[in-house]
Amino acid sequence: MMSISLQVNGETHAIDVDPATPLLFVLRNYLGLTGAKLGCGLEQCGACAVLVDGQSTLSCSAAVSDFQGKVIATVEGLAQGDQLSRVQQAFVSAGAAQCGYCIPGFVVAVTGMLESDPNPDAEAIQEALSSHLCRCGSHGRIKAAIDSLVGPRGAS
Repeated sequence: MMSISLQVNGETHAIDVDPATPLLFVLRNYLGLTGAKLGCGLEQCGACAVLVDGQSTLSCSAAVSDFQGKVIATVEGLAQGDQLSRVQQAFVSAGAAQCGYCIPGFVVAVTGMLESDPNPDAEAIQEALSSHLCRCGSHGRIKAAIDSLVGPRGAS
């Protein structure tokens, strides 16, 4: 056990934890931030995505100690009080969630993509979403949410 300092959603937290503990488990079990989900545990499905220094990052197997000194934002940290972020609102407006399990990861991925490229082409969108899976078939509504933010970009 050691004390790990994390900056999450604008707050600094000191957590006594094994430094090899995956970041996802610390977010969920120590900080009560349950938006990021454990899907595959192998960084293959995207359900565990969080923003780290503005980049979408999978958190289910990466050691928490790797995140000291970095700025972490979870899906819960994207809203400003009761005001959803524009990406969150686009997903709500498009009815993008069916079961909803994957949606926080998609929202984080789209947010990170738009922070680095506010006008992505179809290839950039496909790349940003390539590590994200939806098992219940919401892809069309997810694409509609993205299209509402950037306009139609062809097959993605």
